[in-house]
Amino acid sequence: MNSLIKDKIKAASIHLLISLFLALICFLLVYLVWYPSPLVTATGVGGLFLMMLGIDLVLGPAFTFIVYKKFKKTLKFDLCVIAIIQLSAMIYGVYSMYEGRPVWIAFAGDRFELIKANDIVDSDVNYESTIKNSSFGPKYIFVDMKLAPTQKLDMMLKEAQYGISPVQRMEYYKPFELATLEIRAHAQPLSILKEFNNPHQINSVLSQYPQATAWLPLKANAVDMVVLINQKRDEVIKIVDLRPWN
Repeated sequence: MNSLIKDKIKAASIHLLISLFLALICFLLVYLVWYPSPLVTATGVGGLFLMMLGIDLVLGPAFTFIVYKKFKKTLKFDLCVIAIIQLSAMIYGVYSMYEGRPVWIAFAGDRFELIKANDIVDSDVNYESTIKNSSFGPKYIFVDMKLAPTQKLDMMLKEAQYGISPVQRMEYYKPFELATLEIRAHAQPLSILKEFNNPHQINSVLSQYPQATAWLPLKANAVDMVVLINQKRDEVIKIVDLRPWN
């Protein structure tokens, strides 16, 4: 192996190590903070993350391997261009995932709905935890559907004209603790899950959460899931990767 190839491999390897470090930071942000399991699957963000990872770990080091030549006059410029392109793609991907991160798990009517940051419409309501906590994983909220006649009319018009669902409008948001009676009334027995899921999968999931006594559906944009609850303690146990309907 000649010295040029050795130099190229060394430069590409260094670039790969740097890329791996950046990819690890992105992975921790996406999978542990913004999209805690199993919300990566529920939102379908995994494909975007893998695409970004492919650009970061493959194209960057590959371009470095191609252009690297130890005494090349334009080497610094070439490497800077590669770094700028790679970082720009990464920043765009991370920003897109940040903008699409789940900020609320909203209970509305008879189900939970996953609300992303870019789902929320402009509102005069300054719900303090929206800004304060939304960068550190989604929070549970109650969307009160018991409205005055004028509010119902406004809600129906907004939904019909602009496709704006009530769960996207913060003026209907109330503390999650107020949803207790509604959740109790609509909670479904665990046995019903057998109608929509493999029994072995159900047993495997429920064995991890023996405190769960009932469930409610979670409507998401990619894959609908199940929210396990404990009715005696009025407590949400976990969102799990089971189907709530066919």
